Amino acid sequence: MMSADPWSRMTRAWADLGLGPKGLIVVALPLAILLSGIGALHLSGRAEAEAEARVRLTFAIQRDIHEVHALLAEAASGVRGYRLTGRRAFLEPYIKAEALLPTTLDRLRRAARDPEIRRRLARVDGLVVQKRDGLAQLAAMPGAGTATGVEAPAVTRALIANKTVLDALRAEIEAMQRREVQLLAERQARADAERRRTWTLTAVMAGVGLLGGLAAAQLLFTGIVRRVRSLEQDAERLEQGEPLSLADEAQDEIGRLARRLVQASDLLRSREAALREGEERYRRVIEGVRDYGIFALDLDGRVVTWNTGAERIKGWTADEILGKHFSTFYPAEARDETPARLLEAARRDGRVEDEGLRVRRDGGRFWANVVITALRDEDDTLTGFSKVTRDVTERRRAEEALGHARAEAERASRAKSDFLSRMSHELRTPLTAILGFNQLLGMDGETLTDDHRHAVDQIAKAGGHLLTMIDEVLDIARIEAGGHALALEALDPTPLLADVRNLIAPQAHAAGVEVRIENDTKVDVMGDRRAMVQILLNLLSNAIKYGPDGGTVTVSLVETSDRVRIEVMDEGPGVPAELVERLFVPFDRLDAERWSGTPGSGLGLALSRGLAQAQGGDVAYRPRDDRQGAVFALELPPSPTGKGNT
Repeated sequence: MMSADPWSRMTRAWADLGLGPKGLIVVALPLAILLSGIGALHLSGRAEAEAEARVRLTFAIQRDIHEVHALLAEAASGVRGYRLTGRRAFLEPYIKAEALLPTTLDRLRRAARDPEIRRRLARVDGLVVQKRDGLAQLAAMPGAGTATGVEAPAVTRALIANKTVLDALRAEIEAMQRREVQLLAERQARADAERRRTWTLTAVMAGVGLLGGLAAAQLLFTGIVRRVRSLEQDAERLEQGEPLSLADEAQDEIGRLARRLVQASDLLRSREAALREGEERYRRVIEGVRDYGIFALDLDGRVVTWNTGAERIKGWTADEILGKHFSTFYPAEARDETPARLLEAARRDGRVEDEGLRVRRDGGRFWANVVITALRDEDDTLTGFSKVTRDVTERRRAEEALGHARAEAERASRAKSDFLSRMSHELRTPLTAILGFNQLLGMDGETLTDDHRHAVDQIAKAGGHLLTMIDEVLDIARIEAGGHALALEALDPTPLLADVRNLIAPQAHAAGVEVRIENDTKVDVMGDRRAMVQILLNLLSNAIKYGPDGGTVTVSLVETSDRVRIEVMDEGPGVPAELVERLFVPFDRLDAERWSGTPGSGLGLALSRGLAQAQGGDVAYRPRDDRQGAVFALELPPSPTGKGNT
């Protein structure tokens, strides 16, 4: 068990190792073997080179030994020739030997490695010295080339001694050569052995490297192929929707891919379940919709799905209508043109909406609103159409009734305007006569009694009030009918406010009211001058009428982001909060019992708002912030250009 644990740990560690490190190991293993083989070859090559170098050294030593022997032999022959002939030309080999022997012997001493060769070389050095000394002595003896010089006892002894040294030197050299031959054989044998060992090691290392690489590759790729085939099988099961179980628990890339496949399988199965649930829910929702007919068409317009709403609206069951063309739902006069046109529009624009008459199964007709949408897949290829139908017959009837009611209201409004116009004419004519005769009576005021003059004054006031009311009624009628002619222009409010104060001055003076104008802005407004004067006179008149005698009415100009406000602020009791919404209702005089003695028709504010709105503005109310009183503001748009006409 203990022995299996390390192996199991190694196997597990190898399985968890990434494919990159595994591949690196597979490549590095034969590479390491190859490098080891190259190193071994290098060492073996060095050994072989050293063996060959020793062989070459042996040849060099043999050559130098032979050269020493040859130089001495030639030198001895040359000296003897010189003694016999007396010619110095025979001394050239001797001179050459004297020059070359030291160098050759020195090379031999450096090259010699074998102990026996070195011992014999030491004896050779001594014999060479004796030989050179003997030759030098023989060459220096007198009488060279004469019989006396040749046959002299000293010469004979020198020749014999030189020959003895040469024989001894020859024996040593021959012994050295025999030793070198022996060493040469040994060194050649060693070089051959090193060479054979090098080739053997090369073959072994190459075989080991090849087998190791093949084994590592087999180990790696067999496992990878096996695991990839397992992944391929998992992919096939995934394609078939079968559940996957994790069989490869390694932590490398393939193991992680296997886990991802299992996770993807679980996710796909959960999504498929959710999709099936969603489709079922969608089907139930579609089937449960009863107010809309929702169904699908194929590319040719044939019905391929049918819901409960479609059956309720049109009358056909799914078994009766599936596979039939949707032109069945159209009246005969539109069946050949409208369905094809709608499909082509949906195909071109993606969606088309239409309203028109449709036919039920029983032949009855109804007014329908339909929306046809082109259905396309992820490649933008048209796959069919969806069609939503809604029965809008009741809405159609309501719209027709509303149209009739609107037409009746417009006719009534026109009739009212015609009535007011005719009535104003009919009322203005006798009223003008009454006021004229009243003026004639006033001209004879000296003949009238006090009661008669009072009656004449009352007739004038009542007639004037009635004439003003008729004009206001006509103005409101014209505004409602859109016939009130306005000339909008850029106006400077400053001189216009001064003119309005002058016009209202008699009424203000009679009530002891001060009209104060506050204007710190230099902005122009877009408006109609006559209408603005009429509105401001109305607002100032109300402020004076409903304010206290001796009070103050303040007119101020305020500029906002998109409006210019002309505010009229009084010191009166203000408007109760519960009555504010009735301020601008025609003929509605607020708190009429309290202000019964104050003249007014209840049309002024309604007329003012109508005139302001006709200019793109408005008339608004707010209570004063600082004290009791009311603030009525005329709001108009500012002029888009510079200063206006004054």
